[in-house]
Amino acid sequence: MTNGTVTTELDSALEKHRPELTGYCYRMLGSSFEAEDAVQDTLVRAWRSYDKFEGRSSLRSWLYRIATNVCLDMLNAGNKRARPMDLTEATPLAQAALSPRPDHTWLEPMPDARVLPQTADPAEAAVAKESVRLAFMAALQQLPPKQRAVLILREVLAWKASEVAELLGTSVASVNSALQRARATLAERTDRGADAAVSDPLDEEQQKLLERYVAAFEGYDMTALTALLHEDAVMTMPPFDLWLAGPADITGFMTTLGAACAGSRLLPVRANGLPAFAHYKPDPEAGGFSPWAVQVLEISDGRITGFHCFLDTKRWFPLFDLPLRLEAEADEVQ
Repeated sequence: MTNGTVTTELDSALEKHRPELTGYCYRMLGSSFEAEDAVQDTLVRAWRSYDKFEGRSSLRSWLYRIATNVCLDMLNAGNKRARPMDLTEATPLAQAALSPRPDHTWLEPMPDARVLPQTADPAEAAVAKESVRLAFMAALQQLPPKQRAVLILREVLAWKASEVAELLGTSVASVNSALQRARATLAERTDRGADAAVSDPLDEEQQKLLERYVAAFEGYDMTALTALLHEDAVMTMPPFDLWLAGPADITGFMTTLGAACAGSRLLPVRANGLPAFAHYKPDPEAGGFSPWAVQVLEISDGRITGFHCFLDTKRWFPLFDLPLRLEAEADEVQ
């Protein structure tokens, strides 16, 4: 067998683990782009040191060990990514102001296709989706890095305590203790949206809710939108730290500071195991529609409980393989 064949086979063997490693690093880091950087670093390290891989564990376990070390190194800076509601109190509409914070402040969205494994097991698929939802991701970011790793490996990926202990170079007792502490921390958090339950595929009620939402938003019908929002619904707009609570303030914002979004178009996407939309708003200068946000929706009990708009479209739209412009339809330009 030639060196070229060996290299090709190794590249293929490493590459097939990319989606699950990306999901793992994303849960660890809370950042789409940092997760992809961490996975690339992991695969490069594995490729370079493959001759030292002795096969005492599986290739998958070895890659997770490398990925964990990469993530722990990246987390040494101590930054905890968050949502706006993790940092400030809700702002009354009358005091609403758009104050941005640096990119590294925020929990970032992630396309489902990049982090969710292809599986025929509905239970496994459900756990994977629940573990990348925004509320759970935000809770994970509150854990110390090693507790975070233990919780993800044990609860999400269903590793045995002995396997996690070997990966981290510690004892089973230490792993079990870390898991208990992590569970206790998560149990203390009562996040909005944490109980959101979204079927896959969407059930008929959820599909109709989203259809009504698209009609209400594109028509900028605030009465119809109010009827779809839970009384405790929240709206966030990273990179701004402003967040709003309740239908009155949300729709009030949309008709004042957000009035330029009237006449927008929404394209469906999937992010964080939740329904999401690419939001394009009218471009009064060039015509057609320009990117404005990736919207991620949380749903519970037939209502929208979370309405999260990620505004840095130069970063998000390419990540989601979205066009950077929509042309006006023929009936709109006549």
